Amino acid sequence: MSRIGRKPIQIPSGVSITLDNGVITVKGPKGTLSRELHKDMKVNVAENEVTVERPSDNKLHRSLHGTTRSIIANMVNGVTEGYAKSLELVGVGYRAQKSGDKVVLNVGYSHPVEIVPEKGIEFELPSNTKIVVKGIDKELVGATAAKIRAVREPEPYKGKGIKYENERIIRKEGKAGKKK
Repeated sequence: MSRIGRKPIQIPSGVSITLDNGVITVKGPKGTLSRELHKDMKVNVAENEVTVERPSDNKLHRSLHGTTRSIIANMVNGVTEGYAKSLELVGVGYRAQKSGDKVVLNVGYSHPVEIVPEKGIEFELPSNTKIVVKGIDKELVGATAAKIRAVREPEPYKGKGIKYENERIIRKEGKAGKKK
């Protein structure tokens, strides 16, 4: 049985969870998240905890068991604490500027690249080479950060590009020169 799927999810104070026809809604101090769950997964909401059960031991149900539990736990964590991903711009002249709610990136192209946030996402720029993507939906925060990183992925020779804060870029050696 799934170790993750068996763990109950503790509901912190100030968070309410409702289940209606396979759609789970989590309301908390930072906002509301809603998601449709797989019809076979059985979710039990008690006063202060949520448990997920699977109907059988077939491969699909086993794979969905831990995933469903993790999705619900991430929703609860998102509406209480929220999620953030940090990105760094590495390169001479690479910088980011905030204009309104969008971010304008100058990363070596002939034109600036504008990134418009989706609903529920906000950008924070502590410096002109750092971008922090914040939100309550873990999946959306990660997807937005990946979209920003894809504008100019880090290259392996000098390490120039947009990288995650703690990302380790595997460096390559350049040309060694002429052999004699």
